[in-house]
Order: sequence, then structure tokens, then C-alpha cells
Amino acid sequence: MKEHLLSETVKNMQPSGIRKFFDIVAEMKDAVSLGVGEPDFVTPWHIREAGIYSLEKGHTYYTSNAGLVELREAICGYMERRFDLSYSPKNQVLVTVGGSEALDLCIRSLINPGDEVLIPEPSFVCYTPTTQLAYGVPVPIVTKADDEFRVTAQQIKEKITEKTKLLILPFPNNPTGAVMERQHLEEIADVLRGTDIMVLSDEIYGELTYGQKHVSIANIDGMYERTVVVGGFSKAFAMTGWRLGFALGHPEIIGAMTKVHQYAIMSSPTVSQYAGIEAMNCGDDDIEMMKDEYNMRRRFILEGFRSMGLSCFEPKGAFYVFPSIRETGLTSNEFCDLLLKEEKVAVVPGNAFGQSGEGFVRCSYAYSVEKIEEALSRIEKFVKKRL
Repeated sequence: MKEHLLSETVKNMQPSGIRKFFDIVAEMKDAVSLGVGEPDFVTPWHIREAGIYSLEKGHTYYTSNAGLVELREAICGYMERRFDLSYSPKNQVLVTVGGSEALDLCIRSLINPGDEVLIPEPSFVCYTPTTQLAYGVPVPIVTKADDEFRVTAQQIKEKITEKTKLLILPFPNNPTGAVMERQHLEEIADVLRGTDIMVLSDEIYGELTYGQKHVSIANIDGMYERTVVVGGFSKAFAMTGWRLGFALGHPEIIGAMTKVHQYAIMSSPTVSQYAGIEAMNCGDDDIEMMKDEYNMRRRFILEGFRSMGLSCFEPKGAFYVFPSIRETGLTSNEFCDLLLKEEKVAVVPGNAFGQSGEGFVRCSYAYSVEKIEEALSRIEKFVKKRL
């Protein structure tokens, strides 16, 4: 095929730095992976059963573009119960194909060519390319271990220009595990008041915090109207393959997102929506059970990296650790390539999440303790050769 037929924007887009290692590990015997950001739990039975029952009842039709009314009502009840946020199921909720679609819809619905989008980094790989596909301009904000990988109000203030349209807040954070506390969000709100800058708050890991309760910027005075909250089912309910998420916000922005959604997608999978109703209404205990297990693994893997001589920030959310590998003298890519080749352990280079991630690697603890223990043993062997 002639190269000039492809979109220049797509040609210039870098492929995901995460997927490279997945493909290699899939074909490598005796490999151990800490690379996948996916719960190792199976979707709880009562949620699966709700999906199965919907098929038995013949619920195989399209739903409304915004999603089943029952699911939108359940999402609103869940958000009020768990996060003290109140939304109307009538016009403030959109059910999407995973949280990723909600992120894409929000950016496409807000951004005009040339608009600037503030993106704290390191962060989830999709924000920059999605902004570029909307012909926006990504403006990275480098977060640092010294600040516990939080973005500060001062950093945001320094990056704002007359072209700034949107601030993305990716907390709890993938890959660092950083969280934002209320005081930090209030400081950011002080910077945003008096501007027309919108906020996209990616809260897919909102249920997975340790030692503190997640606070949304939408809870902060004056921020509710300008914030789009994105949530989902994949992480908290172990429902990655069901591809179900949601967006919450002002009726006008949710209406615009629904308009794009109805042309691009039509509606989210019906069977997944029925399972989602059960998760929202009856899944609180499942969340707590999985979170307790993640917390135990979090402490275990953190101590493992520190004991082998690597500096590692203590994550307070999500299910990742982000150890520094600078002491080895290797770049992030070199570390990951050699670790996979020599010890058959897959981790993700930190620069896959933005250039500020160079010198770090991301390791998921959404694996059994046995797998984590084996991976740590191999990584320690690899690291000791280089310290």
C-alpha cells in the first residue's frame, strides 16, 4: 500500500510502548510477567450470572445510546454512595465501551485544532495520542518522586496559556500509583477559578486507594460544573473483558459526547450493561475483598524492590509500583529488554508513559503472591549484577 494514503497524524503516532513486551512474553516459555494492568481475579460470579441471565432472557438488542436507564440509575446511586457525587441518570451519564472510550469522547467533544491539553506525566499512554487525533496540542507536566508524583497547582499555573482548553487529572495514577489529596485539589481549583479550562478526571482506579479515601476534583467547590469524571468496571470489579465504562458531567458536555458516541459506537454491549447493573448495586463487598488483597501485595512488592537496593516510591493507589532503575546505569528500555532476555521477566519501561518516566519501570502487582515472589527473585539476580 502506498504510504501517502495513510493519515500523517496516524503515521507520526508512536505505537504503545506497553504492547511490545506482551507479544514477546506470550511466545516465551517460563516467562513471568508483571506488565499487564489487569486484575488477576475472575469477575465475581453474581456479576457473571447477571450477564448470563440477560442472554437467557433474550436481551440481545441495542440499548439507548446513553445506556440502559437501569444502569445509569445504578451508576448514579453508586457514585453518591461511594464518592459523595450526585448526578442525574437522565442527562448526566453516558455508558461507554470501557473508560478509554469515555476519555476519547471527552477530548474529541471539547478540543478544537490548536487547543492545548495539560497532561501530567508519567501517565496512561492514551492521553497524548488521543489529543493529537483531535488536532489538539499535548502539553506535558512533569511530576516528580519528590512530590510523590502529584501534579502541583504551581506547575499547572505555569503551563496555562490563552490556548489552554483542558486539564487531564489521571489520579489514582497509572503507572506511579500516586494519589491526590483534597488539599492539593483545592489548590488546583484556586488556579482554575476565573478561567474556562475544563477538567477531565480519569478515576478508573478511584476505588483502589490504600490508607485514604479517593477524593474527586468534582467534590471541590466550583469544580463540579467544569469536570468530566470517567469511571468504569475493569479495575474495581475485575471486568476488563466486558468493556464497560462511563462518563459523568454537565448535561451539555455529556450531550456532546453522546452525539459522537452514537455515530462511532451506537451503544455499549447489552450483556455487559446488565452485568454492570449487578456490579453497581451489589458489588461493594467484592471491591473491598480485592482491595485488601492488592494492599497486601503492594506492601510485599514494595519491600522486595527496596531490599534489593532500588529506590521505590510508595504507591497509595491503583496496582502498580514504579521503581527507579537509574542505579543500574541502564535506560528504561535497556533494563526491560535485558531483563526479559536474561531472566525472562517482563516489566514496562517508564518512558512508555512519557519521557519523564525515563529511569523507571512499571510493575503491576495484580498477580498472585507466588508470581510476584518469583519475579522479584529473578529481578534481584539481574540487578545485583549491575549494582
